[in-house]
Amino acid sequence: MSPRIRAIVPKFIRRSYSLKFAIILLVIGISVGAIGVVGTAQIEDGVQSNVYENYETLALQQSEAVQEFHEDNRRTVQSIARYSGLDSADQSEAQAYIDSEVADLDGGGAGEVNVHYLETNGDVIASSLVDQGTELEGDWVDELDQRSDTYVTNAYESGEYDDSTARVAYVTDSGDVPDGRVLVYTVPVSDYSISSTDSIRTMVVDSSGTIAFGETRSGLLKDYDEADQLLTDAGSMESGGMEAGPAEGVLTTDDAFAGETYVVGYASVPGTDWVTLVHTPTEQAYGFVEDVRLYGTLATVGAVLLIGLVGAVFGWNTSRSIDRLTTKAARMEEGDLNVDLDSPRIDSIGRLYDGFDSMRDSLQTQIEETTQAREEAEEARAEAERLNAHLEAKADEYSDVMQTAADGDLTARMDPESENEAMTAIATEFNDMIAEIEATTAEVKSFATEVATASEEVTASSEEVRSASGQVAESIQEISEGADRQNDSLQSVTQEMNGLSTTIEEIAASSNQVAELAERTARTGERGREAAQEAIEGMQEIETDSESAVEEIERLEAEMEQIDDLLEFITEVAEQTNMLALNANIEASRSSSSNEGFSAVAGEVKELAEDTREAAADIEDRLEQIKEQTDRTATEVQRTSDRVSEHTDSVERAADALDEIADYATETNTGVQEISNASDEQAASTQQVVAMVDDVAAIAEQTSSESETVAAAAEEQTTALTEVSRSAGELANRASHLSETLDSFETDADVDPGAAADLESEPEFDSVSDADFDAADGDALETDLSNEAWESDEDDDSDAETVIGGTDSEDVIGGTDDGAASDDAAGFELADDADDDIAEGDEVISFDESGVELNESDAESGPSESSTDAEDTDGTDSVDDAIEDAESGDVQDDSEAVETDDGTDPLSDSFQFDRSNDE
Repeated sequence: MSPRIRAIVPKFIRRSYSLKFAIILLVIGISVGAIGVVGTAQIEDGVQSNVYENYETLALQQSEAVQEFHEDNRRTVQSIARYSGLDSADQSEAQAYIDSEVADLDGGGAGEVNVHYLETNGDVIASSLVDQGTELEGDWVDELDQRSDTYVTNAYESGEYDDSTARVAYVTDSGDVPDGRVLVYTVPVSDYSISSTDSIRTMVVDSSGTIAFGETRSGLLKDYDEADQLLTDAGSMESGGMEAGPAEGVLTTDDAFAGETYVVGYASVPGTDWVTLVHTPTEQAYGFVEDVRLYGTLATVGAVLLIGLVGAVFGWNTSRSIDRLTTKAARMEEGDLNVDLDSPRIDSIGRLYDGFDSMRDSLQTQIEETTQAREEAEEARAEAERLNAHLEAKADEYSDVMQTAADGDLTARMDPESENEAMTAIATEFNDMIAEIEATTAEVKSFATEVATASEEVTASSEEVRSASGQVAESIQEISEGADRQNDSLQSVTQEMNGLSTTIEEIAASSNQVAELAERTARTGERGREAAQEAIEGMQEIETDSESAVEEIERLEAEMEQIDDLLEFITEVAEQTNMLALNANIEASRSSSSNEGFSAVAGEVKELAEDTREAAADIEDRLEQIKEQTDRTATEVQRTSDRVSEHTDSVERAADALDEIADYATETNTGVQEISNASDEQAASTQQVVAMVDDVAAIAEQTSSESETVAAAAEEQTTALTEVSRSAGELANRASHLSETLDSFETDADVDPGAAADLESEPEFDSVSDADFDAADGDALETDLSNEAWESDEDDDSDAETVIGGTDSEDVIGGTDDGAASDDAAGFELADDADDDIAEGDEVISFDESGVELNESDAESGPSESSTDAEDTDGTDSVDDAIEDAESGDVQDDSEAVETDDGTDPLSDSFQFDRSNDE
């Protein structure tokens, strides 16, 4: 259960499992009951919705049937109105027409369909039922002059002339009906029948609320007095269904509806303002809904009772077991661990009993172990109190010894005998430390005296170095001026080389253009040679074709000669035929008149022979012309062939010339390409020269700038050396003061002369003449520190080059040592021994001027921290630090940087002594 729910549920409920179980069963029962009620209600709603839809469908079907009945009658009256005789002044003609139409409709008379031809004021002009002048019954008669077109009236009851029959009238003024008149077709409502059942009542109500159609005659023309709201809803909506009642009006005539609620489906009749109503009693409409409601209620009650019964059985059993277990747990809480926790159950309750049994056994074991542990703790506390008393006594004893040592008596020692190993170790370590401090103090006394002596020597040497620095500054100034002049000359050379480079680039560009033109010429010559070769081949083909044409013409001449022979033969045949025709005419003239036919044939043959001869002559003439033309053509072809041969020779000579031109153009292109390549190489070389000159100019400019920087540095060095001289003097005074301070310490240690030698190194500077300057060659300034006393590390190369501001593999002023040495800003190297000791993590002890040991954070600063602190603002190391580094070999300066330019104390405020295992 979440904390929020626990805050809401009362405590008395949360304390009782039975009550909680009962509440849960109640909630489940209520939920099941609610679900059953809701489900039953949904079923009822679904059935009701289906019932409404079904009766709405019945009403729609009945409305469609009424609409069809109205439409048939409308068509009938409109059909009767289409007669031209209705406009006649002769009323007998209209009467005859109406009687004829009614007879066709099987009407006429009381209780039947009738047709009336009326004035709009109600006067009868012609009628199938009443005589002229009879006044018709019905409210619709008073509305004839107010409406037009074809319409249906509400139901009405006719007069005595029609036995008070219930009718509806269909009125029209369309067709051939003249103005001021109407044609009325009245139909008994009984002509429309509505099927009925025992439980369904169907009615058609007009706009006035009168029942126009019904299943029985007893209800016709009565007002529909059931549920006024029903007609309002039915008129405002096209169709629908609802439950109404109880029945109080016309429906009470039927015993099935008397005093009962009912379901009604309604639908409007299209084309009218009538409504169709279909009624049925609620019990008949809903059918099995009541059964569903009953069975659903019974099922819900049964499920709730079943849940309550099952829950009560299982809940009571579980609650009783839990209550028994709660009682036994309370006894265990009071201290009774012998309660019986056996249970025959093997379910979760039984396992819970077993868990409490195991917990009871575990509690008993823990109580016994706790009692034993408490006894042991009492014994340990007594032992601890005794040991604390011993430690307090030892601590007081050690405190007295430390106070004595702090007062200056370094001969005091601690008694290492103790029951505690840590106290024994502390005493032993303290005694060793005091012994080393005592020895170191003695050594420092000797060292302070030697420092004072060395300071005086440093003062003298620094004066010589200061003088040399002045000369160096003057020489560097001259070098700077020469570098400026060299820079100006190189700038001029750079400008000239740039101009030369531009000219060579222009030449290279022109060479490239000439090379491109030469290459185009070579390609053009090659194409000309190919074209000439193609022309030669074409002319050779033309010559071959000409020879073939000459041969063909010669063969044509031979054929024409054969044609001449044939023409001669034809001519001879024509002459002979002509002779035969002539002979035939002669013979015909000799014969009798019966041979006229033969004579006619002979005449025709003669004419044919004459035509043949003329045609042969014409062909011969044409062949003569063709022969002459062929001869001329052969001559021209032969002449053309000769000219082609001549031009072929000319083209061959031109092709040979083009070959030579192409060869020359190729050679020219090759030469120009070589010139262009050479120009490009020369331009590239010029660019390289320009770049090199630019580099030289930049180097010269940088040299000039660096020379000025070196000159300034030399001046600063001179100033610094002056300050060094002053600091060396102060160092001597400080050393004397140090010696007096160290005399206040009481020691029994003898000073080893060798130790003083290890701490001391006397620096000696070569004369100024040993410093060589090579400004012309740009060599670095060298200072010869030939005295080996500056090199505390025995392994350093004594011949190694020492360069100001450079980088050397050994000892370099301002450089980086190959060991772990830290560099000062001015280039004085720390001794390698001190570097190695600090790098290897050997213990370092620090003291201030009064001899008091510094704390761990002051003593443990590394090499890089010391190096950083040793630098002053102008890059020059303090003289006293340099002397300590050079002479001690085991001393690392841990003081703040000595800045000689701002007047700070040049003497270090503290010293660090290496206490390594191999000291």
